Amino acid sequence: MSTTVTPRRRGRRRQQTLERVLGTPALFATAYGNVGSSIYYALGLVAGIALGLTPLVFLVSGLIFAATAATYAEGTVRYPEAGGSSSFARHAFNELVSFGAAWAQMLNYIITIAISAFFVPHYLSIFWSPLRENPWDIVGGTIVVILLVLLNIVGIREAARLNIFLAVLDFATQLLLVGVGFALIFDRHVVFDANLHWGVAPTWGQFFLAIPIAMIAYTGIETVSNLAEEARDPPRDIPRSITWVAGAVFAIYFTLPLIALSALPVEKTANGYRTLLGVGPDQGGFKNDPVLGLVEHLGLHGQVLQASKIYVGILAATILLIATNAGVIGASRITYAMATHRQLPELFRRLHPKLKTPWLSLVFFAGLLSILVLLPGKTDFLGNMYAFGAMLSFTIAHLSVVALRVRTRDDPEAFKVRPSLRFRGVDWPLFAIFGAFGTGAAWLVVVVQKPGARWAGLGWLVVGLIGYVVYRRVGLRQSVTATLRAPVIIGPAVALEYRNILVPVKPGRASEEAIDLACRLAADRGASIAALSVVVVPLDLSLDTQLEEEERAADDALDVAAAIAELYGVKFTERIVRARHAGRAVVDEAKRRQSEIIVMGAPRGGRGRAGVFSDTVDFVLKHAPSRVMVVTGRRAA
Repeated sequence: MSTTVTPRRRGRRRQQTLERVLGTPALFATAYGNVGSSIYYALGLVAGIALGLTPLVFLVSGLIFAATAATYAEGTVRYPEAGGSSSFARHAFNELVSFGAAWAQMLNYIITIAISAFFVPHYLSIFWSPLRENPWDIVGGTIVVILLVLLNIVGIREAARLNIFLAVLDFATQLLLVGVGFALIFDRHVVFDANLHWGVAPTWGQFFLAIPIAMIAYTGIETVSNLAEEARDPPRDIPRSITWVAGAVFAIYFTLPLIALSALPVEKTANGYRTLLGVGPDQGGFKNDPVLGLVEHLGLHGQVLQASKIYVGILAATILLIATNAGVIGASRITYAMATHRQLPELFRRLHPKLKTPWLSLVFFAGLLSILVLLPGKTDFLGNMYAFGAMLSFTIAHLSVVALRVRTRDDPEAFKVRPSLRFRGVDWPLFAIFGAFGTGAAWLVVVVQKPGARWAGLGWLVVGLIGYVVYRRVGLRQSVTATLRAPVIIGPAVALEYRNILVPVKPGRASEEAIDLACRLAADRGASIAALSVVVVPLDLSLDTQLEEEERAADDALDVAAAIAELYGVKFTERIVRARHAGRAVVDEAKRRQSEIIVMGAPRGGRGRAGVFSDTVDFVLKHAPSRVMVVTGRRAA
């Protein structure tokens, strides 16, 4: 059944909050808070390898990231659910490939937690200098991980608005550094001539290795995918937000290295070439805090310099702390999703009996494993491991979108991102093909050139695949490729299992009573509500035909539902769908969202009707993939 999402009417009352619905600005700010944080460590890691070619490396990796962003935009709009590449692979291939993508994602989250936490004390060294080096940066990073894991076990929620504010402040600060740098210290001769030693510093092997390492700059692209269910209008908001993130990050990562290499140029030493951006603090370099190194050599003096260092140090540490927490939350989410689809044992989605948080997955994956990879205190190893997992996960995402294009070749209304090339009846996604080649080649470069990352990464994959096969074949006696869903948990975890309530709404008392009951259920169980308003388009009209009166009524119904949900303080999202049949649209939405229950408001059928309720309710009762609760008012009954 074909459906489309209609743009919302101008002038519609709207409050952009994370709990209710995310528009393009909120999605952008939330994602940039995670993606933009990596500049504080990626700059030093890449400059240490690529030297004067660092801007070119970020340019090449930025092009690959742009293709990856387009892939995530299309895949996320097709399947607006948490999971990213794992979700794409499930729909495009099978559960075994989905597990491979999810396991690679898990590695990414673990490394993101470790490297973000590891660099927090580096930027706090403005207050105590030993924090820049081992062992105190290891101690500080470990403390950060432990504290955040404990806070998430206790159930402390993020302050969404504060995160968005800090992300915007971070972006503005980075732009300010670029502007001041171009005004005070940028030297075109140094950057485009003196720093360049083609094929020598770096060698071509180092240059190609630096490209996948530079992709660590784009940690957090999965964030938008994980927030997809919060977007009211995925076909519009998700592509826009991803484009904004890609553009903003690309602008910063291309211009900031130009300023940094003007401030700290490549120099020849007895042991070869180097830039202080990529040299450790034991040699007087700024590999552990490259942005602070840039500020120190920005041409500022006296109190202005000292105040700038304190400001950047505190801001960087705060942003990295938020990125670490995002990794902790992401690790627990992907663990729960994997356990829900029987990729991991069910105990990993069990909640603490009192705190009702997934404490075991938090302790094991976000805590123990992250600390283990942090303990050696080797930033290069962390960067190589992230490149291993990210390139593999991105490659699977690209291939999944290509496969989905082939599978949906006969669906003219399937969401597609351009550019595409039509050949033999298939709109081949050029961005995904280019992206798959780029990320696949980058993954091979890491595997070939870095033995530590090669054996550790392949070992991670082998252990995961063996555990998955044994669990599926021995524990469950099921196929490794079949998509399974764990049964509803009875007991303290029911709050998490019953987390997704779908409520179809339309103008009228019946829908208001349904949303009221759903809000009471959500408040009791800590669940979220998704309100769906269907605009039915007659068969003789195109699906994208403007039906102003019907769309206005749908908007009004969602406004009423949002107001009721706001009174209860429950997590609430809303969406308008254009479809040929309302019942089919509700069923498809429930399947896509994997809703645990559908709450519908409807009067009983009147005289001359074959069904007990309306045709839409009768259809949903017969075809729904989950439980259905029908609410009828006193007058209707």
